[in-house]
Amino acid sequence: MGTLLALAFLVPLGLTLGGQAREEAIADAARRSALVTGALAISTDAKVVTRAIEASGGDPATRPVVHGLDVDSSAGRADAAHLAQAREQGRSLVVDVDGGVLRLDPVVLGEQTAVVEVFVPDAALDAGGGRWLLLAGVAVALVGAAMLVVDRLAARAADASRALVKASLAIGDGDLGVRVEPHGPRELVQAGHAFNRMAERLVAARTEERELVADLSHRLRTPLTVLRLDAEALESDDTSVGSFSQAELDYRRGIRRIRQAIVTLEGEIDVLIKTTRKAVATEAAPPAMCDVSEVVRDRMVFWAALAGDQNRPHRVSGAQLRIPAPVPRAELAAALDAVIGNVFRYTPQGTAFEVAVSRRDGYVAIRIDDAGPGIANPDRALRRGASDQGSTGLGLDIAKRVALQANGSVSIDRAHLGGASVVMLLADPEATPRQVSRFGLVGRMARESRDQKARGRRWPRQRPTDG
Repeated sequence: MGTLLALAFLVPLGLTLGGQAREEAIADAARRSALVTGALAISTDAKVVTRAIEASGGDPATRPVVHGLDVDSSAGRADAAHLAQAREQGRSLVVDVDGGVLRLDPVVLGEQTAVVEVFVPDAALDAGGGRWLLLAGVAVALVGAAMLVVDRLAARAADASRALVKASLAIGDGDLGVRVEPHGPRELVQAGHAFNRMAERLVAARTEERELVADLSHRLRTPLTVLRLDAEALESDDTSVGSFSQAELDYRRGIRRIRQAIVTLEGEIDVLIKTTRKAVATEAAPPAMCDVSEVVRDRMVFWAALAGDQNRPHRVSGAQLRIPAPVPRAELAAALDAVIGNVFRYTPQGTAFEVAVSRRDGYVAIRIDDAGPGIANPDRALRRGASDQGSTGLGLDIAKRVALQANGSVSIDRAHLGGASVVMLLADPEATPRQVSRFGLVGRMARESRDQKARGRRWPRQRPTDG
């Protein structure tokens, strides 16, 4: 780039200097010719003309020569055609010859016309070459110095820009501890300081959010402790010894559910406090793993008891073998509780439901089907805070957030039982990577469910470990 700029500057400069040298040499030839033509205007005597020629200066090879008078013109270089052209045109004429150029000036002397010839050699025409080289050298030096300075400035600006881009990408990936060393041009230095201030504010905001959640969780412990003490003061929830009426059985089962819910809530609050106060380095560690089958079996122990109280037929299938998923156990349990809780909340008592686990095509699928009225607007149901049932609308959003954390998704379809079918897809950490449509997998699961219905499978009331 610098060479091109130098050439773009030097070529016009060289042409200008060369043209000036040529014009100066021809102008000098015109001055010398004017001395001779002036003498001819006074007298055509050979002696007078010879003295004028000698007075014009220059070496013998370049002295003026007069054609058309009784003066020696054997040293002339002009041929007859050039002389005739000058006489015919009646004005000065410059022609190229071997070794230089000729200036021919016609002079009318009565009935005849003499021609004064002045030879200008190539050396005189190129007299500006030395100055051209000198100026060219100066120009090259200036251009080189300018390019060096520009190159260093551009390198500093590029380095500073790359550092900002790298730090911005790190922030986008969740590394809020990254900072930049402001350098380069003033504008990039200001941008670097602004970036560091932004990162500090993000860290402060995240820390405040964590502490707020932890403080709220601590505040929940006080009323929860009161509930636990009150629950402990209630009667026994044992229904295995003695004879009880249906009302007494329902009463004791209700006490059992309250105590189990309090224990679960205490555990969730403890996990929430610990999670919100983790260090950044701990959060940047690889995601926790859990066994999907174990989580499903464990949560269904709780929900099966409630299903028994409400006469809900239920089934668990595919949860016998270990199936890993890249999500913390507590979060997957919370997502399952949110989806299954919706079944109990929005379908009548006695409505059947099923929880199925499968593993294929690089994903782990958890399907929760029910025989209720279904979900009229699945897209709205999956939007955070949106609900047509008068709730907060965060239940399905919890499941969606957990699925996205595991590079999966959540979808809603029509279940083979007639109600809603909520499918959570979680990336299988042990699967061979391949390109598979998540929605295609959901569709196959829906077709398999319809096939089961076509085979007329019954839905007995049973414990989840029987699946």
